[in-house]
Amino acid sequence: MYHRQNSAFHEKHCIFCCDILFHVKTPTKKQKTGKIGEDLAEKFLMKRGFSIIQRNYLKKVGEIDIICEKGRKLYFVEVKTVSRENVSRETLDDYRPEDNLHSHKIQRMGRAIEIYLEERNVKQDWEILGVMILLDSKAKQAKITLLENFAWI
Repeated sequence: MYHRQNSAFHEKHCIFCCDILFHVKTPTKKQKTGKIGEDLAEKFLMKRGFSIIQRNYLKKVGEIDIICEKGRKLYFVEVKTVSRENVSRETLDDYRPEDNLHSHKIQRMGRAIEIYLEERNVKQDWEILGVMILLDSKAKQAKITLLENFAWI
């Protein structure tokens, strides 16, 4: 009898475990595009001599996509990736991913930067950069633009 009870207990928990596995969220298309963009931005920055310190620094008040360093200067990077499939053909030639950045997003990043600087007692110079990416996943190409002195805060 004990074996049966134990077996029923095991079956119940196996079903529960399977339930959890099926409820794991799969990334949305937007999240996948963002991850691809951040990966591309990291490679882009490294090729230009930046050393990556951290990605996705997340606080309740905001997020910093990439934190990197070059020389003695610290850089906080906002990555904005837009998939070409989401842009109409009429606007593609003059389309700028940074047009999709909203002031509240930049303000939230600014608050996260303040916390990062305070937590680590950073004394070195720092700057905000923007890496704007227009992604064409069908052609497996990306147009990447680096915006320096990206301070809309």
